[in-house]
Amino acid sequence: MNVVSAYFRFAEAGTNLRTEILAGITTWLAMVYIVAVNPGILATTGMDHGAVFAATCIGAGLASIAMGLYANYPLALAPGMGLNAYFAFVVVGGMHVPWQVALGAVFLSGLLFLAVSLLRLREWLINTIPLSLKLGIGAGIGLFLALIGLEGMGLVVAHPATLVTLGHLATTKTLLGCLGFVVMAALAARGVSASVLIGILVTAAAGIPFGLTNFTGIVSAPPSIAPTFLQMDISGALGLGIVSVVLTFFLVDLLDNAGTLIATTHRAGLMRPDGTVPRLRQALTADSGGAIMGSVLGTSTVTSYIESAAGIQAGGRTGLAAVVTGLLFLATMFFAPLATSIPGFATAPALVFVACLMARALRDVNWDDMTDYLPAIVTAIAMPFTFSIATGIGVGFIVHALVKTLAGRPREVGGAVWLIAVASAAKFALQ
Repeated sequence: MNVVSAYFRFAEAGTNLRTEILAGITTWLAMVYIVAVNPGILATTGMDHGAVFAATCIGAGLASIAMGLYANYPLALAPGMGLNAYFAFVVVGGMHVPWQVALGAVFLSGLLFLAVSLLRLREWLINTIPLSLKLGIGAGIGLFLALIGLEGMGLVVAHPATLVTLGHLATTKTLLGCLGFVVMAALAARGVSASVLIGILVTAAAGIPFGLTNFTGIVSAPPSIAPTFLQMDISGALGLGIVSVVLTFFLVDLLDNAGTLIATTHRAGLMRPDGTVPRLRQALTADSGGAIMGSVLGTSTVTSYIESAAGIQAGGRTGLAAVVTGLLFLATMFFAPLATSIPGFATAPALVFVACLMARALRDVNWDDMTDYLPAIVTAIAMPFTFSIATGIGVGFIVHALVKTLAGRPREVGGAVWLIAVASAAKFALQ
């Protein structure tokens, strides 16, 4: 006990062993839904569902433990929502890139993130990208997820005249999906940490009498990870056509991680008075290591989860909470039958619910300055309407640079923004 207390600095953080363990369990309950959602999304690419489930559990477990031991933060990691959708529906589905090459792009983006973290280029990148664009990217990924989730629930369908329209509400799957969303929202409003997980399980269980859910059990030996392990095609990802994909994985992971760190350390009272985050390099290194590890195991980018705030709310202040969460993810591997029994209409509401939470980022946009909120909104709406996170980022950065410059304020455009804007404009011109 004394060794654990000293290593995680309990006295300095004002916490204790019991509180940290309970916080770790709370965080796990808040984010374990990913073990059901992520395999369902990545399986659309042709990846083995069971292998992705195992990779999700192992990646989340080891990355969370690394964050806790190395950075001493109550911050858990898992395959990122939005990044997995970009991987499956845009890179593989839209660009027709083999999933092995897409995993190679995730691997390279992780190496790039690691290099940026170690060489201290991270400060330049993060500080020169304005808050408005960061918020727009977060909200845009949410709207992108919402479109995917609504289609999965059957609420949105294609239409030849209006592009999209309302689906058939009388369909059993659609009604059950709506039920799942309402359950998640109601439980979350009551402060239940596992609201998303419970909503998914309730929806899946409700589908059993209709023959829509094929329940195969709860516990078994973990599925083999062999079909996805070490399958990333790095040489393919080094091709010129995949460069923008690598940069998109990198940029979204960087901004997402920075935002999560700022939000969680502020809520935990760990941020310094000057607004800086202690042990930031260790945290970013652990996060980049998670992305690399995830691609090796066979899943999309592993990144820090804002759901860690649930554990922080429960009192978590040190890395022991993240270690507990990681150990629970490793134990989750033995629940493969339950996870693989959950149908798509049960996980689709989770995408919409998470999208609503991510869209809250727009509330912090500076609505008194048009040169701030216009690029943020353009970024957010371009992602779902072009069905591309990368395109949304590129369009948003171009608009920001042009609006600020034409408004007579070119000095407010950071170097990273100009770099991404020019590169995006060149890419659009050559399409």
